[in-house]
Amino acid sequence: MNRIDVKFRNLRKEGKRAFIAYITCGYPSLSITEKLIPKIEAQGVDILELGVPFSDPLADGLVIQEASAWALKKKTYLVDILKMVKRVRSKVSLPIVLMTYYNPIFCFGEKQFVDRAVVSGVDGMIIPDLPPEEAKSFLRYAKTRGLANICFLAPTSSDKRVKFISRVSQGFIYYVCLTGVTGARSRLPKDLLANIRRIRKYTAKPVCVGFGISTAGQVRSVKNVSDGAIVGSAIIKKIKENIKRKALVKNVGNFIGKINV
Repeated sequence: MNRIDVKFRNLRKEGKRAFIAYITCGYPSLSITEKLIPKIEAQGVDILELGVPFSDPLADGLVIQEASAWALKKKTYLVDILKMVKRVRSKVSLPIVLMTYYNPIFCFGEKQFVDRAVVSGVDGMIIPDLPPEEAKSFLRYAKTRGLANICFLAPTSSDKRVKFISRVSQGFIYYVCLTGVTGARSRLPKDLLANIRRIRKYTAKPVCVGFGISTAGQVRSVKNVSDGAIVGSAIIKKIKENIKRKALVKNVGNFIGKINV
């Protein structure tokens, strides 16, 4: 069974909700990313999203765009990220998901990517610019290898779309709680609970909420209505604040521990 499925099964048995953290690989360097991963797990993070830097990240706001641009200048490539995951996998047991756009996968080779990801210890993938109906053979092959494809739903998703994504998404459903890109927001959308309830009419799969979540209070509120909270930009911002400090890994870990409530 995929580590993501095991994690949610165990969390439900314990009556808990997931905390999912996102970091951009190669920001500020791939070696620091590798050091951050065990620290992140030690802070009780349930699932880790590793962002693959890309030049045209259509779903990402300014904070993550800046991190991606930095990582690309550092020549952070997909093959090096997979090598890093394989090295760190012996140190951590938490599920690891790659958040990438389709172009790096296409250039790598679809089957080669899936095979290499699985061997490296990756458990799932999030590909914002690849609708599942446009990648049937690729996703079918990924499923045979046990690599979960996590799909998006949004406030604008029709009931028909909710039904479809509820059927094809694996691991969990990523609910984008606002219309826009990633980035910290001062408050959560008023329609969050209603939209989570609407999705749950069609599926028993875990529904996790991302985009705009940046504080402990927001994490708590999201966990109260869903199966998990996803935090990304706030963590990247904390990395930026500590980018010239030797205690970067420690400080970022402490920040994650404070908002993981």
